[in-house]
Amino acid sequence: MAAVIRITDPADPRLDDFRDLTTADRRPDRPGGKGLVIAEGVVVVRRLLASPYPVRSLLGVQRRIAELDAEVDSSVPAYVTSADVMAEVVGFHLNRGVLAVADKVKPWSLDDLAAKKRLAVLEGVGDHENLGALFRNVAALGFGGVVLGPGCSDPLYRRSVRVSMGHVLAVPFTTVTEWPGALKHLRSKGFQVLALTPRADSVPLNKVATDGPVAVLLGSEGPGLTDEAIDAADHAVRIPMTGGVDSLNVATAGAVAFYAIGTG
Repeated sequence: MAAVIRITDPADPRLDDFRDLTTADRRPDRPGGKGLVIAEGVVVVRRLLASPYPVRSLLGVQRRIAELDAEVDSSVPAYVTSADVMAEVVGFHLNRGVLAVADKVKPWSLDDLAAKKRLAVLEGVGDHENLGALFRNVAALGFGGVVLGPGCSDPLYRRSVRVSMGHVLAVPFTTVTEWPGALKHLRSKGFQVLALTPRADSVPLNKVATDGPVAVLLGSEGPGLTDEAIDAADHAVRIPMTGGVDSLNVATAGAVAFYAIGTG
């Protein structure tokens, strides 16, 4: 059961991990900040509690904390307050009524992920909502993990965690700096790397055999994949579409490709 602590003062220092979430230079989940993971709402907080990330504390209204009570370790403080006090602390009115913060864990390595059969590899996906949606799709469609190349946002940013419905907390991921060396490394481990692109010389995804380990390479929301990344892949592939439409939102394209390839 949760260690429930009632708080009425928004200036209470025990709430500092939750403070000023709308202030970019002070946010605890920003690069250079405290390096915390923030979960919003009962569903996402529940997934955080079940994840490897060590939970530091919860903050919420009485009803929401009560919904989670049986799942919170007694060593984790659960601060109960009013909606108004909570809004003053975090900087906005939180309709979901509960937050939790956790420390980050040691990241996976590329070789760790290479033990999986299906991977999503991202280049330049900087939109937090698209990133969160991609992680949710990876979890839903049975892919084993995500490799983040250059230009990608932090998937543990609060908005990405929220949009992923907390599934980002269960999907293994790693960030790579060697690019496109990471693609070459995956190929050396037996992966077939498929670069998803609408360019003219790409082949329909359903015309490519996907036996064995497969990595689906997806690019940024605007320009897509760089030529360097495509050249480092085994095949440039496309999702066949009707005339006049040459591309999909990156998260949607990822979902289609993940489903078409399957879990192997």
